[in-house]
Amino acid sequence: MRSIWTGAITFGLVNVPVKVYSATEDHDVSLHQVHDADGGRIRYQRRCEICAKVVPYDHIDKAFDDGEQTVVLTADDFASLPAEHSKEIDVVEFVPSDQIDPIMLDKSYFLEPDGKSAKAYVLLRRTLEATDRTAIVHFALRQKTRLGALRVHGDVLMLQSLLWDDEVREAKFASLDERVNISAKELDMSAALVESFAADFAPDAFNDDYQDELRALIEAKLKSGDAVSTEVTFGETTDEGEGGEVLDLMEALRRSVEASRDRAKPKSKPKRARSAS
Repeated sequence: MRSIWTGAITFGLVNVPVKVYSATEDHDVSLHQVHDADGGRIRYQRRCEICAKVVPYDHIDKAFDDGEQTVVLTADDFASLPAEHSKEIDVVEFVPSDQIDPIMLDKSYFLEPDGKSAKAYVLLRRTLEATDRTAIVHFALRQKTRLGALRVHGDVLMLQSLLWDDEVREAKFASLDERVNISAKELDMSAALVESFAADFAPDAFNDDYQDELRALIEAKLKSGDAVSTEVTFGETTDEGEGGEVLDLMEALRRSVEASRDRAKPKSKPKRARSAS
C-alpha cells in the first residue's frame, strides 16, 4: 500500500505522527462502452451547449444553479476561500463508541505510526481499547475540513470520515406499530427463525458472485476467440485527450464496412452443365 498523506494525531500536548492509507479498494471488473456494430470505443466529450465546441479542462469553470439563475465560480473564486491544508488530525472529544450511528460512517483509512518511536501510537490505541471510546476528530482531506471517528481496528488505528449531521436524512414514515398487531406467539416464532440462522459474521465466507461470473465469462470469450483487437478497434488517444479522438477509428470502420459487405454478398450459384441435344 502507498500512503496518501502523512500527518499527526494531536490532542492536548500529545502528538502522534502517522501515515494515512486508504483502507478499502474496488475490485470490480473495469468495463468500457463500445459500439455494438463494430466494437469501436465510445468516448465522451465535454462539449459546450452554446458554441458546440469541445472544451479543454483549463477553460472549464463550475457553476451553481438554483433553478432560476446560475452563478459561475472561477478558479480565482475558489482560491479566495479558506482552503484547509492542515496535516493534523485534531481530537475534539472522546465519546462512547456505541454513540456513533453506523449510518454516519463514510470512507475508512488505516493509520500507521510514522517516526522512530511508536510508543505514543500504541498508548493511544490501548487507551481507546481500555475505555471503549472513539475519538471524534477534525481533519483535512482534498482541501476540505472533515469530521472523523478515530477508533481501534485490530492492532491499528483507523480513521473513518463521518457525514455531517445535516447530510443524514430523517426517516419520516407513518407509525406502523399503531396499525399492526403482533401476537406473542408470532414474535416467538420469528425469534426462533432468527435463531436458526444465527452465526458469527465471517466476511471471507462471502464472495461477489456477479464479479466472479463476469470474470469467468470474459475469460471464456477470450479462450474461444470471441474478441476484437484492442489496438485496431480502440486505437490510440491523443495527448490532449479531450473527447478521446481515436486515430485508428476510420481504419477500423473501413474494415468493418468491408467485412459487412462481404458477408452480405449473395453467393453465386454453380452453373449447370448443358445437356447434349
